[in-house]
Amino acid sequence: MAETAGGGPGDGTAEVLDRPLPDGVRKRVVQIVSDGFGGLTVAELPAQLRQYARFTPSRRAKFAGSAMAAALETDTVFRQRIGERFREAQPELAGALDAGSPPPAADPLDVAAAAYVLRPAGWVKLVTAAGEEALRAHAERADEESRAELERLRAELAQARDHTRAETERLRTELESAKKEAESLHRKLRAALSDVKRGEAALRKAQRELDAVRAEAQAQVSAAESESRRLKARLGEAEAALEATRRAAREGRSVEDMRVRLLLDTLLDATQGLRRELALPPVSVRPAETVDAVEPGRMTPKDIAARALSEHDPAILDQLLALPQAHLVVDGYNVTKTGYPQMPLEKQRLRLLGQLSALAAQTGAEVTCVFDGAELAAPVLLAPPRGVRVLFSKPGVTADELIRQLVRAEPPGRPVIVASTDREVADGVAKAGARPVASAVLLKRLS
Repeated sequence: MAETAGGGPGDGTAEVLDRPLPDGVRKRVVQIVSDGFGGLTVAELPAQLRQYARFTPSRRAKFAGSAMAAALETDTVFRQRIGERFREAQPELAGALDAGSPPPAADPLDVAAAAYVLRPAGWVKLVTAAGEEALRAHAERADEESRAELERLRAELAQARDHTRAETERLRTELESAKKEAESLHRKLRAALSDVKRGEAALRKAQRELDAVRAEAQAQVSAAESESRRLKARLGEAEAALEATRRAAREGRSVEDMRVRLLLDTLLDATQGLRRELALPPVSVRPAETVDAVEPGRMTPKDIAARALSEHDPAILDQLLALPQAHLVVDGYNVTKTGYPQMPLEKQRLRLLGQLSALAAQTGAEVTCVFDGAELAAPVLLAPPRGVRVLFSKPGVTADELIRQLVRAEPPGRPVIVASTDREVADGVAKAGARPVASAVLLKRLS
């Protein structure tokens, strides 16, 4: 058996599958690779699969299915390691395949998937036969479903016919009832026409009475207009008398105005003398200077954004961090997976925190790095570097929400810069008054 697994004589490593792997067989192959992950170390895995080492078998099959199938096809050593784990898990099926006599009662898809991984002699035939068997089974299921659908449609047709007969009887009964109701409505209509004729006679009588009332109201309006003209004439006389009275009052007030002006001049002279006596200095602070606003020459994060620099120029980050009391908040995994996603998460964190420590020492800005702690199995044993605050989100709280909380905790007016490529995070912090910067800009600045 060891000779077969290592590619000895008589095995099927030289055989080549000249058609795509059947879908059912491919799913079983991915499941075998996912189950075999647990017995391999990170060093034994291909480089493109190491990031999935900590995933559960179901999550690996879901997110890394294509990558595992490609690695199994191109990496012979990896396929042999997975084959060894499969032999340990299912020795009977592996032994039967090596002997060239697969179990008759076994699922053809399982047999084909095991043959694809172990590559015994004649494995291509087993895979091809499994694909044809799956197509035949699919055709039989489709035929059975078609027959079942036909029976169901026949039953529905019979039911529809019964329902149609019952509906016809019901409509015939309703028609007879409608005829009787129509006759009753005709009788009521004739009675209503008689009522309408009586109403028309009453309306003509009311019209005559309305004409009489209108004539009386017209006479009253004419009398009111005559009274209005008389009152307007009296109002004009009263206004003329009032104007004459006001003119007389103004002439009488001129003497009083002169006395008040003389008193005001006296007070002004006394005030000037008191100011010279006390040696009061001129006013140095004006009320307008107590209003909080941005003076010319003072920079804010929005002013930096308006300057003639590209959004992807790392120099814009230096200008932002040069603002007084600047605070840089970094979306940790968003930056590391943008810059070096192939590294393990622990090395990603260490590399980013070392670079941020150097940036904090250069700029003197406050730096906070936020990581998503939702998938951590245990607390991370990490000593934060000098000048960098390291935070992990609590269970049930995402790193994005923790970043928004940090931005809301800052006082209005303090320059806060958030490094993240997540559009939802950027829009949220921008509404809260922070300045979003793309992760690629921070990576350029750090490099």
